Amino acid sequence: MQLSLEGRRALITGGSRGLGLAMAWAFAGAGARVAIVARDQASLAEAAAGLPNAAPVSADVSTADGCGRAFAAAEAALGGIDILVNNAGTSRRAPFVAITDADWQADLDLKLFAAIRLTRLAWPGMAERRFGRVINVLNTGAKAPPAGGAPTAVSRAAGLALTKVLAGEGAPLGINVNALLVGKIDSDQWVRRHAAAPEGRSYEEWKAESGRAIPMGRMGRAEEFAAMALALVSQPGDYVTGTAINVDGGLSPVT
Repeated sequence: MQLSLEGRRALITGGSRGLGLAMAWAFAGAGARVAIVARDQASLAEAAAGLPNAAPVSADVSTADGCGRAFAAAEAALGGIDILVNNAGTSRRAPFVAITDADWQADLDLKLFAAIRLTRLAWPGMAERRFGRVINVLNTGAKAPPAGGAPTAVSRAAGLALTKVLAGEGAPLGINVNALLVGKIDSDQWVRRHAAAPEGRSYEEWKAESGRAIPMGRMGRAEEFAAMALALVSQPGDYVTGTAINVDGGLSPVT
């Protein structure tokens, strides 16, 4: 069993921090050249500074133009894209009646249409080379949407359907498409949630409390999530497609 990505080229959206950056490090450590895409140029530069074989790409993938520019820049820098990780997104939740049309559109543009557009751009090259790996990063709400979980749970559920459709079409072409569903993983998103929380506990105390509701008794680590992504895009994942794997310590009620 090999976890080598020597000669492979990966594009990761939302790649300048959190889970995206952890995956970029895992892929680069296995020998891949990696393009990390994000909107903020400062965070991109910081992330790429210590990342081997990295190409930073500044783009807003919530727009069709941004997706086109991101893919063109990554393809030019790497010479092609063998692995695509659709990771860009935020966790946006509100009571249903409070969600405006603009809120719905923004969420779908970033979490669903970005994946559609970038996969459509990467697909022909993957098909021509008879090798492609696509990971759609969703969350456990895609399988078990909670009350008050819109719009995120809805856009992520659509991403789950997209994953299955693409897996069926990609299998004869050598393109594997899978989804990784995030539970509570220690990342910059949770750091921001803690900063916005009206309480005096330290982040470590707050994180420990949040982890007690998880069967494993703790929040996950970004490196653990990245290891699962690496397995899917390297040799252990060669016969895995159309799956949606919970990376959540047993939190989700749906397998």
